[in-house]
Amino acid sequence: MGRAISKIMSRRMMMVTTATTTKKNSAVGRLLRRTSTPQLHNPSSLSHQIVPPKSHLCPFSSNPLRFFSTNFSDDIRDEASEEGETTDDGWEEEDDSEPMIGDGGDGGGVALHNVPWGQRALSIAEDVLKQFNEDIELYAFKTTPRGYVYVRLDKLTNEYGCPSMEELEHYNREYKKRLDEIGALGEIPDDLALEVSSPGAERILKVPDDLNRFRDMPMRVCYTKNTESNSTEKDGVFLLESIEKESEVCVWKLADVKENRDPLRKGRPLSRKQKDWRLELPFNMHRMVTLYLD
Repeated sequence: MGRAISKIMSRRMMMVTTATTTKKNSAVGRLLRRTSTPQLHNPSSLSHQIVPPKSHLCPFSSNPLRFFSTNFSDDIRDEASEEGETTDDGWEEEDDSEPMIGDGGDGGGVALHNVPWGQRALSIAEDVLKQFNEDIELYAFKTTPRGYVYVRLDKLTNEYGCPSMEELEHYNREYKKRLDEIGALGEIPDDLALEVSSPGAERILKVPDDLNRFRDMPMRVCYTKNTESNSTEKDGVFLLESIEKESEVCVWKLADVKENRDPLRKGRPLSRKQKDWRLELPFNMHRMVTLYLD
């Protein structure tokens, strides 16, 4: 009987869990873009190992909470290693291309990449979600031809949209259980790798749908002054003042963050001129809006 090792991590806190599984073999889940590597305890144990955080866990960080489950066979790991498309511990890193709305990652939405089992995996994910409170929704879902499933859960009642570590772990456990059951029936592959995570600060906000939800937070807004393809893009850190739905315009004001303050006026707030500044921006002039990390 092999073992599957699952991980939940954030930038400042890491938790490693081990559990037995009926699969032939297992691989180790890996936190993408992690800053340090934890030391695993004896995998025959069923206890948890907590690696003390260097500082208090902040729910609003650039790295979202993630929970991994992988059940690769030796053949799959060898094949992945030869092709160079996975990490040295068997986990495929997500594509680092520029995010966009509906990409199944930071841009949210569903991206099945034409895999024949993708729609079935999505329906199972949605069915498992019914076990949870209505404030948890599917933010993004992605499958890849190599058998990876990426799920991002959004908690509407959380200020930052982040489910708790316990909620991510619970969902991961229930979803993996269902995938294994359906896989045993031959309806989907029986060796899928699963990552369940929170959206993270890199989530792309839809204009105007998502803006009111985060209106009290600074946002980085990339925009243009006209719709021409060669128009120069600008960006700034703003607070949303209002949304004019009839005219399809967002009104932005400067956020009181370090990036907007005069470096010669250290410790001083925004000037009166800066506080009075406004940007009226049509919906279609927004190129990308994300939450801002100071």
